[in-house]
Amino acid sequence: MVVRPALLYGVKCWPIKKTQVQRLMVAEMTMIWRMCGYTRLDRIRNVVIKEQVGVTPVEEELQKTRLRWFRHVKRRSVNAPMRRCEAINLLQYRRGRGRPKTSWNVVIRSDMKCMGLTEDIA
Repeated sequence: MVVRPALLYGVKCWPIKKTQVQRLMVAEMTMIWRMCGYTRLDRIRNVVIKEQVGVTPVEEELQKTRLRWFRHVKRRSVNAPMRRCEAINLLQYRRGRGRPKTSWNVVIRSDMKCMGLTEDIA
């Protein structure tokens, strides 16, 4: 109850990658294993433990949090001051070599597509 909010603090502004989501999932599962008193020698699957504890997947929590923040950003007036995380996303970085970094807008659009939402509904 206490660890998850600390683990997901500030996630609403992250343009998060799959590897970071995987790390969050592993960290949370490790904490759940320890909380329940299980070890790897017990050979119990993670799905079974999550059902016993009643925990929703981290990925769903990430999507909900980002979409909740997106809703607040959409309702904001045009003249309202920007928050730090929004300003960071709008800054122009010098483009380096390789694949461009994923922006927060791209992550939000993929979350809406995954949940079947439009911008107005979100």
